[in-house]
Amino acid sequence: DIDETIRQFPKFQNHNKIVANIPYNITAPILEKILGTIANPNPNPYESIVLLVQKEVAERLVAQPNSKAFGAFSVRVQYLAKCEIICEVPAKAFYPPPKVDSAVIKISPYQEIPNPAQAPRHLESLIKMGFSSRRKMLRNNLKSLIEPDKLNQLLIQLDVNPQARAENLSLLNWIGLSNLLDKY
Repeated sequence: DIDETIRQFPKFQNHNKIVANIPYNITAPILEKILGTIANPNPNPYESIVLLVQKEVAERLVAQPNSKAFGAFSVRVQYLAKCEIICEVPAKAFYPPPKVDSAVIKISPYQEIPNPAQAPRHLESLIKMGFSSRRKMLRNNLKSLIEPDKLNQLLIQLDVNPQARAENLSLLNWIGLSNLLDKY
């Protein structure tokens, strides 16, 4: 049980780092338990988290807009923490070698969110909706939330192409769009 595992993490006054090689198939749930969510960030006692993860996951954590690896997971984690790949670890470094390459990633949770959304819960929902059909234009993914013409106007205010897809928006664009939508 991930909840129980996280609860059992030791919390020493002068030791506030996590260094671990975690099972690759539960990386996202573990990170959510450690960092929290956009709507409910954990008041994180950890200064840094260094993990050996699947290389593909590490690439998603540090991905920038307009890349194949950039998605909702990237936006959510980057809202809560600074991520950097320390090094790559090829499969041949292990015996027996796994089928995937790995990477060591350093995650530094923000003590205070640098650009907080006015309504974090809305931002979280917006990101989920925006990335729900990855290859669709954002206006199609969000049409149940806002009329496409109004969304186009908001995107133009943010200097974002109205033809944009979810992966074209930066974290700051997502925050800005969420803040503008809160006014409607």
